[in-house]
Amino acid sequence: MTRRGEGFKNGAIQALLVLNAVVMVYPLLVMLLSAFKTNAELFASPFALPERFSFTNAARVWGETNFVAYLGNSVVVTTCSVLGILVTGTMAAYALARYRFRLSSLVFLFFLSGLMVPLKLAVIPLFIQLDALGLIDTRAGLVLVYVAMGLPSAIFILTGFLRSLPGELEEAARMEGASELRIMLLVMLPLARPAMVIAAIQNAVPIWNDFFFPLIFISSERLKTLPQGLTVFMGEYNTDWGVLFAGLSLAALPIVAVYIVLSRHFIEGMTQGAIK
Repeated sequence: MTRRGEGFKNGAIQALLVLNAVVMVYPLLVMLLSAFKTNAELFASPFALPERFSFTNAARVWGETNFVAYLGNSVVVTTCSVLGILVTGTMAAYALARYRFRLSSLVFLFFLSGLMVPLKLAVIPLFIQLDALGLIDTRAGLVLVYVAMGLPSAIFILTGFLRSLPGELEEAARMEGASELRIMLLVMLPLARPAMVIAAIQNAVPIWNDFFFPLIFISSERLKTLPQGLTVFMGEYNTDWGVLFAGLSLAALPIVAVYIVLSRHFIEGMTQGAIK
């Protein structure tokens, strides 16, 4: 390819990336600006800048709801769910990637089948099972559902990454007398950290934003998560959109902060996956 053609190709890719960034960022910007508007402003000029930047809506979210409790519940549920997904998913992926046994391919396909069947289709059997275990209206029940929902994607990501690691590392550790557990924890998993970050972010975002499962399994006010708790501003005949957008903006801040902190590992994992 000529230099001119290469430059045209790079320019087209950059333009596509910029367009994608605009498409992704623009709704977030509109949500953030709407958090400073009244209902009248939103209906009159939904995409314009607010007449003045007032924190009245944010103050109402803080004062008229149990925002701190909702935030705490979301943090606890998301953190425990992601930790559960990483711990169980890493162990399963390590066994599938580094050990060969007769039904390994079948077990791997069994986990992958979870990517094809939405867990929401099984909400009635899930409700019956959790009710029998006494886990309805508990954080533990919600965490178990999220762990089951996130395991297939985590195993898919981690298995592919762990399979790409050289086997000489394990052999060298065995020659030094290291046990299989030490090899996994001290040799292989540190190398798989970028893949673990990818699996964590991919599962943390939908869990943090989920409204469906808390609505089904949580009824107590003290256990509601942020998406469920903020529905207090949505009425049957009237919705306070400015306050709702303020609540959504506040709810988005923690997960955005987590992504910024982990972005270096996320990009590193994506790059390594592309190279391998």
